[in-house]
Amino acid sequence: MGADAVDAIWDDWNDAVNMTAEELESWLATPESHGVGDKSAGGESTGHRSGRRIVRLLRADRADLGEDDAAHMRKVVGYVRRHLAQRPDGDVTDTPWRYSLMNWGHDPLKD
Repeated sequence: MGADAVDAIWDDWNDAVNMTAEELESWLATPESHGVGDKSAGGESTGHRSGRRIVRLLRADRADLGEDDAAHMRKVVGYVRRHLAQRPDGDVTDTPWRYSLMNWGHDPLKD
C-alpha cells in the first residue's frame, strides 16, 4: 500500500523538490531560513520543520518510504505549486517568498 502511494506522487515530488538533501540541509542552517514561515505553533516554522523531514525523505531509499511519507510528499507538492502561483513581481533573489519555498525544498532560481 505504501509503495503504491509513493509511486503515485513520485514524479510530482521530484518536480517540486529541486534541491538536494545537502543543499536543503545547508539552507536550513541559515538565519534566512529560520526567519520565514508560519510560527503560529511556536518556535520552529511549519516550513522549516517540513524541510527537515524533506531532507530525511531525500536520503531514504524509495522502497523504505510508506504511506505517511507519501502523505507528506503530497503536502510538499501542494505547497510548492500554490506558492509558485503567487510569485511576486521583480527580482525574487532575496525575498521571503523564495526563502519560504526553499524551506520546502524548492529553489525557484533553479528553474
